[in-house]
Amino acid sequence: MAVVKARSRDIDMLARLLRAEAVGEGEMGMLLVGNVGINRVRANCSDFKGLWTIPQMINQPHAFEALLHGMYYEKARDRERRLAQRVVNGERYWPAKYALWYFRPGTAEAPEPCPPTWYDQPHVGRYKLHCFYEPTAEECENVYNIF
Repeated sequence: MAVVKARSRDIDMLARLLRAEAVGEGEMGMLLVGNVGINRVRANCSDFKGLWTIPQMINQPHAFEALLHGMYYEKARDRERRLAQRVVNGERYWPAKYALWYFRPGTAEAPEPCPPTWYDQPHVGRYKLHCFYEPTAEECENVYNIF
């Protein structure tokens, strides 16, 4: 059962985002990106107040660097559509289980350590090149109560 409403075109958008943001980190990397996106839709806190749909989350200004590059605008593929549907259905994985932010410090050729905080929120883990950050309960108690 879906934890957010998602039409077929929403699944396509999310699938394209997963690929564009994390294809180099495999299926788990793409699932983690999807977890962050779904958390943003459900949490309604911090920088993500008033996001109720997948298109709103993806198109939030400055939210995803991938929207600046061509890969996001390619047709959704079945593999990524299946991954997108899994996160819409509520599959969650550490370190993105409660995360609202992630980023990749450095480059693929020269990765850098994860900063201890991002947007004043604590680092909770790294998967390959991406660092993940959870809000504190004071910043966003709701993210811990959404599933």
